[in-house]
Amino acid sequence: MAPATSLDHDAGGRLGRQQGHAHPAESPGPIQTSPPQTLPRSIGHHREWLEACKNGTPTQSNFGFAGPLTEAVLLGMVCVRVGGQRLVRDSPSLKVTNVPKANEHIHYEYRKGWDLPV
Repeated sequence: MAPATSLDHDAGGRLGRQQGHAHPAESPGPIQTSPPQTLPRSIGHHREWLEACKNGTPTQSNFGFAGPLTEAVLLGMVCVRVGGQRLVRDSPSLKVTNVPKANEHIHYEYRKGWDLPV
């Protein structure tokens, strides 16, 4: 068999084989090599935060990066909750335009006295 270069998991979370690849235990050599370093290494999230407060330097995972990433992950969970349907989102209005039921998972009504002013 050819050396394994990637792994796959089945629906039960067990390691399996991708077509044409050997299982790691059957592989005679290393499974993978480290990717080239293309991003600067972090000095640590606490230190990055302190440097940002003191000097105004941005952190590596600032809100401009982390916000859209978090939004995409959470929108994926909304997709799962509505049965895996493709969602079309209008970001400025914070609404899904093609599956109205999805909007129930994006925003909810606060209890009286706990609402946020808009």
